[in-house]
Amino acid sequence: MFESLTDKLGSALRNLRGVGQLSEANMADALKEVRTALLAADVHFKVAKDFVERVQAQCVGQDVLKGVAPGQQVVKIIHDELVRLLGEGETSLSPARPLKILMVGLHGSGKTTSTAKLGKLLKKRGYRPLVAACDIYRPAAIDQLEILAQQEELGFYADRASRDVPAIGTAALAAASTADCIIFDTAGRLQIDADLIEEVKQLRARVQPDEVLLVVDGALGQEAVNVAKTFHEALTLTGLILTKLDGDARGGAALSIKSITGVPIKFIGTGEKTGDFDTFYPDRLASRILGMGDVVSLVEKAQENIDQKEAERMAEKMRKADFNLEDFLAQMQQVKKMGSMQSIIGMMPGMSGVDVGPDAEKQLGRTEAIIHSMTIQERRKPEVLNGSRRQRIANGAGVKIVDVNQLLKQFQQMQKMMKMMKGGGGKKMMRQMEMMQRQGKGGFPGM
Repeated sequence: MFESLTDKLGSALRNLRGVGQLSEANMADALKEVRTALLAADVHFKVAKDFVERVQAQCVGQDVLKGVAPGQQVVKIIHDELVRLLGEGETSLSPARPLKILMVGLHGSGKTTSTAKLGKLLKKRGYRPLVAACDIYRPAAIDQLEILAQQEELGFYADRASRDVPAIGTAALAAASTADCIIFDTAGRLQIDADLIEEVKQLRARVQPDEVLLVVDGALGQEAVNVAKTFHEALTLTGLILTKLDGDARGGAALSIKSITGVPIKFIGTGEKTGDFDTFYPDRLASRILGMGDVVSLVEKAQENIDQKEAERMAEKMRKADFNLEDFLAQMQQVKKMGSMQSIIGMMPGMSGVDVGPDAEKQLGRTEAIIHSMTIQERRKPEVLNGSRRQRIANGAGVKIVDVNQLLKQFQQMQKMMKMMKGGGGKKMMRQMEMMQRQGKGGFPGM
């Protein structure tokens, strides 16, 4: 979402390189570009104006620290102001048990999916969640929530015969005898109307939720701010869930909504899968916007999705140069649990602007299909793969034989590098990798 903003901010800050001291003169053009970048990202004009003024007030007249370039100092100042803009500190849910959460928002914002995602996240934290279907208007809304609840093994309550939403909410509370977290999925509309607000107000009065979370589509831009203000005035929101941050929206909602409404962002949706849902950390998002990556989140995803013992076993096999295609397949499947290649790349420092494109995911899929088409013996001993075997594998994977040959060639190159590392030839290996990069040969797919 923030690629364009990251590029433009980076361009603005590069103009400060080589400057000995920050002054009004050398800051003027850079801050003008920063303001333009924020407005282009659909940040509210007042938020952008105040942001630039605060940065300028801190930058002008500062002596450049020894060994630190002015641009780096400005990056630090902008980072801190972005954190302030997004909402300082970690936002957490109420500690109440049972925890009652009311989900509200417009139609199409991702409320039902976010309800299941939040339930899955809280289940990992030790809760026993139940999701209650209180959307009686959207066709298949109840069925969708029920399917997601079954998929994630969450408690589920619905009353398909009733049209009384507050009564459904009360019945859900009574049915949640073994649950210590009840999440109410309410109906949305294509636009805010009096009936929607009144119905949700009645439901709130009946169930007395500990949290009222507004689900906001990140692609709405400044309109998301207006939606949040209206719901907050009617329901007194306790938090926001910003969805579709994996899309191509410009990110103005994320940068404006906390400052304008005063309501903290608590969670973000980063994809379509139920696992693509994270606690919102302002400092981490600020780092990603400035192209500094998010190593902490990357490590947390790895710890959550990758088996530690299996990772240690693989590392030992690589050290011994005893790594085969079966091992690589297992590693690739573990990495896929962490999310898309694009999301993983975006968390790496200096890589936020790199677009791996859809071809990278397709290449991983082809690699996986090719290895799956091999027998166990062929995976463990690729040297037995003659022409007829390779043709059989290509047919089974639905690829050309040249794709199989390319995979095997790259795997052989990787094995040679491992053996060189084992024998202490690290420098020679690095030279070979650099030569491959210059020749455009790339590396082993997914490695």
